[in-house]
Amino acid sequence: MNSTESIITVAETRPAEKYAERIAFHTAIGALLQHRHRLLGNVRLAWFAIIAVLAWSLARNGSPSVWWLIAAVVGFFVLGAIDSRIVRRVQGTRRAVAFFERGVKRIRDELSGQGITGDNFKTPDHLYSEDLDILGEGSLFQLLCTARTRMGQETLARWLLAHDDPATPDISDIVARQAAVAELRTKLPFIEDLAIAGDNHEIAADPEHLRNWSTPPKQETRLNPGEQPWMVILSAISFAALAWGVAGAVRTGQGFFTPFILLLVLNGFINYRRRQPMEKLFAGLDHACRNLESLSELVRRLERERFESPLLIRLQQQLQGEHLSASGAIAKLGMLCDLEGSRHNVFVRVFDLPLLYSVQVGLALERWRMRHGRHVPDWLDALGAFETLVSFATYSFEHPQDPFPEFTHSGAATYEGQELGHPLLPAAKCVRNSIVLSETCRILLVSGSNMSGKSTYLRSIGINAVLAMAGAPVRARRVLLSPVAIGASIHISDSLQKGVSNFYAEITRIRNVVELSRRAPTLFLFDEVLQGTNSEDRHAGSSAIVRSLLKNGGIGLITTHDLALAEMESAFPVALTNVHFQESMNEGRLSFDYQLRPGIVRSRNGLELMKSIGLEV
Repeated sequence: MNSTESIITVAETRPAEKYAERIAFHTAIGALLQHRHRLLGNVRLAWFAIIAVLAWSLARNGSPSVWWLIAAVVGFFVLGAIDSRIVRRVQGTRRAVAFFERGVKRIRDELSGQGITGDNFKTPDHLYSEDLDILGEGSLFQLLCTARTRMGQETLARWLLAHDDPATPDISDIVARQAAVAELRTKLPFIEDLAIAGDNHEIAADPEHLRNWSTPPKQETRLNPGEQPWMVILSAISFAALAWGVAGAVRTGQGFFTPFILLLVLNGFINYRRRQPMEKLFAGLDHACRNLESLSELVRRLERERFESPLLIRLQQQLQGEHLSASGAIAKLGMLCDLEGSRHNVFVRVFDLPLLYSVQVGLALERWRMRHGRHVPDWLDALGAFETLVSFATYSFEHPQDPFPEFTHSGAATYEGQELGHPLLPAAKCVRNSIVLSETCRILLVSGSNMSGKSTYLRSIGINAVLAMAGAPVRARRVLLSPVAIGASIHISDSLQKGVSNFYAEITRIRNVVELSRRAPTLFLFDEVLQGTNSEDRHAGSSAIVRSLLKNGGIGLITTHDLALAEMESAFPVALTNVHFQESMNEGRLSFDYQLRPGIVRSRNGLELMKSIGLEV
């Protein structure tokens, strides 16, 4: 099946020019708003002087009317609110400019070393993450990620790392993601809105703590929200009793506070009985309630957009709750968290017991958790998927020449790529090569010297397979692929901490990849296979590994310096093919064209290179 059949073709745009227009627009708007902010600051300063003069005149002369002073104070706060809105808009324009400037750098291949690295999502002994530069400095994650929330970053990392497991997405899931990305890349205003929504560049809401806090505990360990009407009545009676006592003291000089004291004792008992569930309820809020206002604004923008892609519609529906939309519920939780935080205010502490303030906030939080808590995982998952798809769509908009891969239902593992390039290499320096792995040629044995392009070729094949399986465009002219698990042994190092040598680490990784191939069709990428042992063991071991992988239905590439391994083509004449990269020596200097050629490498420039640097050989 051609996975692009259901995808609307988008005409090639000039993304750098479009981004430059948006940068100029937001820069101009930001400058205008900054002017208004400075002007309003001067007006507020003058207004404050007017308030001071009115207050002095009222205190000295009893005129003008006190209402003039009250009106001036109200006007001062109104001007402050207007100024706050202007400041928020200025911050939004700055985030928009930063977003588009980053996009321009991506288009110009100048982004290396900038952005979120995804290092915190690394897992030990992953079968291809380190080898293919999926996470870390200068990684695929850093190139793609536009997600502002931890949920989006987690989902992006998970989608990029999911393919060392047989339970990879099936073709229908991948095609659905492609259709969503194809639609989103036409919605630049929507993508821009997501980039500037809220008050913070990075929205630091913690999904793990939010999920854990939102899960209601057992009935006997939680508060009962049904008690809240009684708490409201008790607090009202307590306040009335206090007011009555104070009024009596003012009238007669001797107030009657006994009812208020008795009510305080009752409130204290109520507070004490609910002390433990309240402590547990409030304990996780500090981590769970970070940036909820900005998170709510981001989700609200997702809820407003109209979509046609089935996947986007389904994710949008996932943001609906039974009682309130996800954005409304998150905003309400943010408000309740602010109320909980105010419990530590000195003024609130004084009235905490009479008004049963902590109890009432706790009951409101418990009601929220019971109404919305079970929906929180779905909301966070939907938000994470949305942001990941937007990351892919942003990259797709910026690289309109990168197509979506096609997927095949054929039983045998297949990988056909025309003019594959590496997305982390600048386009001007990237030399593209093709590949065909299928029933007629399941393994390529790649020979050539160091620096000739073997490892980059393996990484290009692997990283494009990761992009394809995640639902993103690929850096190629065309790719046809069957769903495969991925395993690589390219960048293996020894470990002093684990007491593991380089060779032992390599054969352990190869064993894990072979085991993976028993469970699912696997694309394997082995660089300088078994280089840590002697030639005889290398040849015997490599033949056994190839035999196992072929038996399990795997496809892949093996690179080597050892030309003796090229003899394996005679042992596997149908399944294995020799190809090579070639270098040339000109005036004592090596040069490379990085072009893949058929057959075994014939050039032997090792001795000449040693001589060229002064070694006596």
